[in-house]
Amino acid sequence: MPRHRLSTLVACTTAFATTLLGSATDARAATVEHHSGTLSDGATWIADKPARWNGTLLLFSHGFGPTIAADAPSAAAQQALLDAGYALAGSSYDPHGSMWALDSAERDQFATLATFRGQVGSPSRVISVGQSMGGLVNAQIARDGAGRVNGSLGLCGLVAGGVDLDNYQLDAEYSLATFLDPADADKLVDLASQAEATALAERLSNAVETAQQTLAGRARIALAAAYLNLADWAPGQQPPARDDFTGQERQQYTWLAQGLLGFLVPARWSVEQSAGGNTSWNTGVDYAGLLRKSAHAKQVTALYRGAGLNLGTDLNRLTRGADITADRAALAHLERTSSAGQGVAVPMLDIHTIADQLVPVEQESAFAGRVRGAGDSARLRLAYVARQSHCNFTTAEVVAGLHAVEHRLDTGHWGDAATAGQLQDSATELNLGGAAFTEYRPSGMTGTR
Repeated sequence: MPRHRLSTLVACTTAFATTLLGSATDARAATVEHHSGTLSDGATWIADKPARWNGTLLLFSHGFGPTIAADAPSAAAQQALLDAGYALAGSSYDPHGSMWALDSAERDQFATLATFRGQVGSPSRVISVGQSMGGLVNAQIARDGAGRVNGSLGLCGLVAGGVDLDNYQLDAEYSLATFLDPADADKLVDLASQAEATALAERLSNAVETAQQTLAGRARIALAAAYLNLADWAPGQQPPARDDFTGQERQQYTWLAQGLLGFLVPARWSVEQSAGGNTSWNTGVDYAGLLRKSAHAKQVTALYRGAGLNLGTDLNRLTRGADITADRAALAHLERTSSAGQGVAVPMLDIHTIADQLVPVEQESAFAGRVRGAGDSARLRLAYVARQSHCNFTTAEVVAGLHAVEHRLDTGHWGDAATAGQLQDSATELNLGGAAFTEYRPSGMTGTR
C-alpha cells in the first residue's frame, strides 16, 4: 500500500486530521485518517481511510438536499464500512447553485477520486455508491466511469432521470389541481421561488385532506396517486390485500397526509432553478392511456364506480385541458445533465425498497429497460427490500449489496450473489440490523413521454 502523502494541488486545499472512531471498549476501534478539501468549482470533499485499509475505496454520491460533503449513506454504515477496512470519499457538489446539483455532481465526484489518489492513497479498487438523487449520479458514473471505477452499488436511486421524474409528478399535481384545487391548475410550473412552491404544496395538501372525507374525493386522490406511481403500503401498516382498493387508497393518502407534496413541489422548483425554466409538459398526453399503463388502474376504476363518478369523463377533462409546455432550453439542459441508463460500463447492483414514496420502485423498470436497450443487461442486477419509505435500508443490507458487487468483480460473473436469497443470507450473517430482501418485479413506470 502506498505511503500516505500530503501535497497541494492547484485550486484544492486540504486539511488533515486524525480521529478515533468507536469506544475504548470496542475491539474494532481503529485510527482513521480524515481528509477534507476544496475543489476548483468550490465543492468540498471529504475522505476517511482506516489504518487497516483493505485497498478498496467507496466513492459515495449523496442525495438531494444541502450541498454538504458526505462519504457514506448513514453514520451506522460509515462505521461498519470503516471497521471492515474500506476507505470512503465523497463531495458536496457545487454549492453555488441549486440543490438539484446535477450540473456538477458527476464532475465533482471524479475530481474527488483524482484528489484522493493524489493526496491520500492509490486504491486497488474503486466502487461507486449512491443513494436517492445520488443514485442518479451513481448511475452516470457507472455509465461513464470505465477505467476510473470498477463497480457500482445503487441505493434507492432516482435512476429514471430528471425528465421522467418531473413529468409523472406533474401528471399527479395536474390531476389533483384540476379536480380538487382548480385555482392552482395553471400555477404548477415556472415557480418563482421556493416560498411560492411551498405555498402551492400547502394548498394542494389541504385540498387532498378535504377530499379524503368523501367517496368522490378518495377516487380522485387514487387517480392522482396512480399517476404519481405512489406506493399503497404506508409506514406502520400491513400491506393491503390485492383487491382491497379502499385500503390501498387509505395508505396512499397516509403518504400524502404526512407531507409528501411539501417535499415534491419545492423540489420541482429546485430542478427548474437548475435548468433555467420549466422542464415538464403534458401537451398531447392521453390521460386515459396513461392510466391503463398503471398498476393501480383497477383500483381507480373500482373507486370511481363506488363513488358513482364517470371515470371516462374525468380522464377526457384531463386530456382536453393538458396544455403545459416545457421550455426547450431548460428541457435540453435537464436531458443533458440529469439522465442515465443509456448503458452501464461497469457491473452495477441497484437496490430499492418496494414501497418508496419519494423515488418509486417503478423507476427500476424504466432504468433496466434502457440498460437492456443499450445491450448492457449482463452488467446490471436489481434487488428489492420488503420495507416502506425512501432509502430505508439496514446497514446489513447495504454491506451485503457491496459484497455482491465485490463477488462480481472477483469472479467475473454474478452467479447467485445478487439474488434475493443469497443477499438475505449474506446480510443476516453480518449481524448489522437484519434484512428483508425479497423476490419482486416492479410494474412499469407511469408518466414516461
